[in-house]
Amino acid sequence: MVRVAAVGDIHLSSDCRGLLRPSFETLPLCADVLLLAGDLTRHGTVPEAEVVAGEVRDLGVPVVAVLGNHDYHGEREADVTRVLTDAGVTVLEGESVILPVDGGKVGVAGVKGFCGGFAGRSAGEFGEREMKEFVRTSRRGAEGLHRALTGLSAGDCGARIALTHFAPVPDTLAGEPIEIYPFLGSYLLAEAIDEAGADLAVHGHAHLGTEHGMTAGGIRVRNVAQPVIGAAFALYHLPMVRPGGRREESRGTVVRAPA
Repeated sequence: MVRVAAVGDIHLSSDCRGLLRPSFETLPLCADVLLLAGDLTRHGTVPEAEVVAGEVRDLGVPVVAVLGNHDYHGEREADVTRVLTDAGVTVLEGESVILPVDGGKVGVAGVKGFCGGFAGRSAGEFGEREMKEFVRTSRRGAEGLHRALTGLSAGDCGARIALTHFAPVPDTLAGEPIEIYPFLGSYLLAEAIDEAGADLAVHGHAHLGTEHGMTAGGIRVRNVAQPVIGAAFALYHLPMVRPGGRREESRGTVVRAPA
C-alpha cells in the first residue's frame, strides 16, 4: 500500500504561521507522501508563500503541490513556486514526478487546471476572442495533465495519481450553488484522466463541495479542500502494483488527522 496524505485550500497568510505544522509533523508515522491541491496562500504573495514553506519544510515525507487560483492572484506565481521549491516542495504544472515508496514507485501528475463546466453544460471555443481564450486555457491544462499521466504510464509506476486544483467532475461539487459549477472545474480534466489512466484523482477549490466522486471511466476522485475534509489532511491508502503485477481495483480507505 501507498499512504497518500492530501489537503488543499489551506489559504495561509502571515497570521497562520505554525498553524498546520504540528499535524504535518505526524506525517512520517502515517503517510508516504503529502499532496497539496492548490490555494496554499490567500493572495498569492511571496510572504504568504514563505509561511507555507515553513509549514512543509523538512517533514520527512515528499511534498508535491499544484498552485490554485489564489496563488495566482498576486501575479507572482513564479515567485511562489520558487519559494516552495526552495523548501523542498515539488510544484507541478503539466509535469509529473515519480517517487520511490516501499520498494515501488508512485507517480504524481499535476496541473492547476481551469474552469469551463461539465459535459452538456460547458463553455464552447466559439465567438469572441476572450471566450475562445477562456476555453483554450482549460484545454491546455487538460492536455498538460494528459501528457504528464501518459508519461507515468510508461514509467512502471505502482500507483498513479492526478493532482489538480480545479475539479474534474461535478460529483465533488455537490453542496456548491449549481450556478457556479462552470467556474469550479472542467470535464476536460476528467477526459484526460480517463484516457491516460490513474488510480486516484485529487483536487480542491470547492469549499462547499463533497469529498467523494468518480469519473465516467470509474476513477475515484477526492475533493480534499480543507473546509470539506475538516482536518489538516485526509489519508488515502492505494494498492501498489509491483512490476509485472496485475492492477486490482481498490476503493482505499480514508483516515482523519486532527486540524
